[in-house]
Amino acid sequence: MKLLSWNVNGIRSIVKKGFVKWLLKESPDIICLQETKAWIEQLNKDITNIDGYKSYFNQAERKGYSGVAVYSKPVPVNVLKGLGVKEFDNEGRTLILEYPEFTLLNVYFPNGKRDHTRLQYKLDFYEAFLDYVLKLKDEGKSIIVCGDVNTAHKEIDLARPKANQKTSGFLPEERAWIDKLLAHGFLDTLRLFTDEGGIYTWWDVITRARERNVGWRIDYFFISENLRENITNAFTLPEVMGSDHCPVGIELNF
Repeated sequence: MKLLSWNVNGIRSIVKKGFVKWLLKESPDIICLQETKAWIEQLNKDITNIDGYKSYFNQAERKGYSGVAVYSKPVPVNVLKGLGVKEFDNEGRTLILEYPEFTLLNVYFPNGKRDHTRLQYKLDFYEAFLDYVLKLKDEGKSIIVCGDVNTAHKEIDLARPKANQKTSGFLPEERAWIDKLLAHGFLDTLRLFTDEGGIYTWWDVITRARERNVGWRIDYFFISENLRENITNAFTLPEVMGSDHCPVGIELNF
């Protein structure tokens, strides 16, 4: 089973750039999108009804902002929107899909902003999400978490760590939260397969950073420890264009 995750920076924009054709060719079993920036009523049927996939959307109250979507070949047993916390759920950042083999959480974590104005909101969201996911873990669920976490975990995960020590996305308290998630028995799937540097998932568009691979790895798949034996691969797709992020993926056997 192949799962992909991609911050598309606007689903209507990515569709104009050939997203549907690419998806059908790539043919993942499930793809999770973040930062869709659209209400479902703004989307044409060529976006909501893609051959072979059921689609699920969660949108922000504010138009043109945030939002997540999932396209899935297998039909989930249950679909939930949000964490049950209004201040976070009104931004449409979470879709939770329950399958027989696992529970999948597609999450667009908040950006702390360059001036740190949203940093506390981001950290509060992190904690609310951790509480939610640990309850699932306590219930014995097999868990997959994917999405734009908006934080590079280690120095290896961004091109210029020293220059970004005080930048939201690489602050000690943000990075410590990923440490905490891993300490609670979750695995950073990419790091199960490689300890290489230079693997990034986001690049600044204004400075054309992608051409020089001056980037950040801020998009992840995390799995609970009880899926360790099932995972066979984790990867990024930096050659796939259309957004300032690239897709990331995992493969599992069940």
